[in-house]
Amino acid sequence: MNRKNLLLGLVIAAVLIAGYSLINKMLFDGVRPQTVEENGLVAQYYATNEEPQPAVLLVGGGMWGAYWASECARAGYPALSLTYYGVEGLPPLPEAIDLGYFEKGLAWLAGQEAVDAEHIVVMGASKNAELALVIASYYPELVSGCVAFAPSSVSWSNTVLPYNSDQLKPSLTFEGSPVPYLPMDKLQPGNSDTLETLSYWQNALNDSAAVAHAAIPVERIQGPILLFSGEDDQVWPSVQMGEMIKNRLNARPFSYSFEHLTYEHSGHYISGNPAHQAPSTYGQMSVNGKPYYLNFGGTPQGDQDAQWDAKQRVLDYFQSL
Repeated sequence: MNRKNLLLGLVIAAVLIAGYSLINKMLFDGVRPQTVEENGLVAQYYATNEEPQPAVLLVGGGMWGAYWASECARAGYPALSLTYYGVEGLPPLPEAIDLGYFEKGLAWLAGQEAVDAEHIVVMGASKNAELALVIASYYPELVSGCVAFAPSSVSWSNTVLPYNSDQLKPSLTFEGSPVPYLPMDKLQPGNSDTLETLSYWQNALNDSAAVAHAAIPVERIQGPILLFSGEDDQVWPSVQMGEMIKNRLNARPFSYSFEHLTYEHSGHYISGNPAHQAPSTYGQMSVNGKPYYLNFGGTPQGDQDAQWDAKQRVLDYFQSL
């Protein structure tokens, strides 16, 4: 892989996995975390409460995880921000990731004195929303609900991230077997000066057989599900996939609450820190020597309004557990 293709991969990864670091690079004044490096985990633990309270496993780590973990801890809900690839001791790439790693994270979190082990929620955004929903579906005995921003209704192959290997692999594995996934060709720039990603995902969702095979079995989740989507998401069709999750739950026995909140003037950047309005909804990158824009959708004000509302809804969700 040449350096230009690696640059493209890193930018896409920043959008889909690392918590939108292209836009939200601001520091925040939050709770000081405890570093966790036990049993192969790489994580930061945030807690301010003394009595056991509902807790959250935040998938992906990074600034996104630090922001949300700090905010949850401030409200009295312990949080573990868990990194799962790209650092020493972990897989170098987010492909064929063993779900057992997250089982270890859940077990560690459940063992903390400040945590009510009967009420642990998994939370993620974008590609990590996909992962959060899968974790909650595969470990219902350990997880009591899921919060997902810009969710996915299916598990995707590793090839949706251009910097991953060219060999087709599952993004995730469970007990040595692939988590069923929707296979994809790698995303390629077009003739426009903007990297178009929305149609890439929409076209894949037209294959009903592949979608049925790769659908996340969300009906297994043993707790309330809360989804957030921007109606102008230009990165991937989060509203459509959120509704696919809703339809799946409606067609199967599911005895817990479900809510999918959508925001008219918001895009993909719906889970960021509302205290810092992003100056733009675009990123920029160079691919093969040519600059490309990446449109997240929405407006800065629309995103910020959605983020404020979503933050309160998340805290209300924890209070209701």
